[in-house]
Amino acid sequence: MKFKPADKIQDLQYFGEFGGVNPSISDSSTYTFLSAKTMFDTFEGNAEGCYLYSRHSSPSNLYLGEALAAMEGTEAANVAASGMGAITPALLQLCQAGDHIVSSRTIYGGTYAFLKNFAPRLNISTAFVDITDLEKVEAAINENTKVLYCEAVSNPLLEVADIPALSKIAKKHGLQLIVDNTFSPLAISPKELGADIVIHSLTKFINGSSDTVGGVTCASQEFIDSLRSVNDGANMLLGPTMDSFRAASILKNLRTLHIRIKQHSKNALYLAEKFEADGLRTVYPGLKSHPSHELYKSMMNEEYGFGGMLVVDAGSLDKANALMELMQEKNLGYLAVSLGFYKTLFSAPGTSTSSEIPEDEQKEMGLTDGIIRFSIGLDNDVERTYEMMKGCMKELNIL
Repeated sequence: MKFKPADKIQDLQYFGEFGGVNPSISDSSTYTFLSAKTMFDTFEGNAEGCYLYSRHSSPSNLYLGEALAAMEGTEAANVAASGMGAITPALLQLCQAGDHIVSSRTIYGGTYAFLKNFAPRLNISTAFVDITDLEKVEAAINENTKVLYCEAVSNPLLEVADIPALSKIAKKHGLQLIVDNTFSPLAISPKELGADIVIHSLTKFINGSSDTVGGVTCASQEFIDSLRSVNDGANMLLGPTMDSFRAASILKNLRTLHIRIKQHSKNALYLAEKFEADGLRTVYPGLKSHPSHELYKSMMNEEYGFGGMLVVDAGSLDKANALMELMQEKNLGYLAVSLGFYKTLFSAPGTSTSSEIPEDEQKEMGLTDGIIRFSIGLDNDVERTYEMMKGCMKELNIL
């Protein structure tokens, strides 16, 4: 039977402390014990169902982690206070001084900055490669490489990683394949395709209301236990703990993710096809012109579509900025970073979310000045949205 991520979430059932249909929120930083021995056992990780201190774990965080592990088909998951709070501990748990990482060159700017500028302070080096060129990926691996890192759909250029092929390379060389699946929750299931560790920024589509920052690492029980170890666990010792109230909020929003992703994808595909027909340079995995269209189709959970992220080239930074300002004025969305909101969000990634990447490297990867990254919203009448966006483009002589 094909893996059905939304069904895995739906099949989980939680009752609140007093029979509520939502689990009770654990509003405590520390927990009491009836015996000193139970406290000791809990600290050592040998007392299931007991809690010691909320930096270690809390019921609210464990509920959310269980649901996200079910969604990704992993044994366990650990939630964190941000996407970077999930990414950096996972990498640091796997790598030590002298180790090496092979990473996609087109990744979120914060991840790029960590690997390029911060990790070298710890004597951890990274080779940035075109993740779509499997020969270059394998050629970049050396005897010190420990991790192969990529995004299922890359930020911001929407390159698609061949996860099954990358998994084969990783296994051949004894590496851990980490896949950031932030842009394609439900639509792609990296663990089912061979990934070892799946990362999400929960801030984005999974939460969906742009009111919370969060992250998650989904992996084997052994790896999650290592992250939580009181002796040498990166998540435990670096302390990127998610607040229980935020965990409870995200868990409630997760229940509607399958509905929202379908609408995001439907609207994005409609707009992408229209913009491309109008002659705009448009990048979207659902378009046949996308170089990885067939690859995405081979990996996707079809009912969730090709995702809500869309890239359009307005021709220049001045035109891109003018268009975004005009669209915001017309209430077509917000000129803002992030993604996954009910309203459309748009930004020029070269001067925002990818600004950490030097200009020469941006040009090499195809991140030109005029590119606008759209996170397409949940508009009920997407035809109306298109006509209004087209009007803005005509007014600025982009069309």
